[in-house]
Amino acid sequence: QVQLIESGGGLVQAGGSLRLSCAASGRTFSNYAFGWFRQAPGKEREFVAAINWSTGSTFYVDSTKGRFTVSRDSAKSTMYLQMKSLKPEDTAVYYCAARWGTFSYYEYDYWGQGTQVTVSS
Repeated sequence: QVQLIESGGGLVQAGGSLRLSCAASGRTFSNYAFGWFRQAPGKEREFVAAINWSTGSTFYVDSTKGRFTVSRDSAKSTMYLQMKSLKPEDTAVYYCAARWGTFSYYEYDYWGQGTQVTVSS
């Protein structure tokens, strides 16, 4: 069974930075894609970024391009989301997700429990 555990959330001032981690276990992930999603209060969950584990190819939603960077450490089976120039509208619960195959904006099979990111103005 795939297990995903996020960490690294917290409270930060606008313009600040945070790095989220997603530690994965239970499989060999070379044929998987991993994604970051977020859900703000009263809003639907939205795609943030994703990475194909084997190639390292990355994908971003327009609102985070240039500010967020997704990466992975294969030796640690861990995915990261480096967030900089944070804005109050980035406040949300951030989830990591995994799926067999290549990148998708929507369809993921495994989800973490989420980590709260709060950006104060």
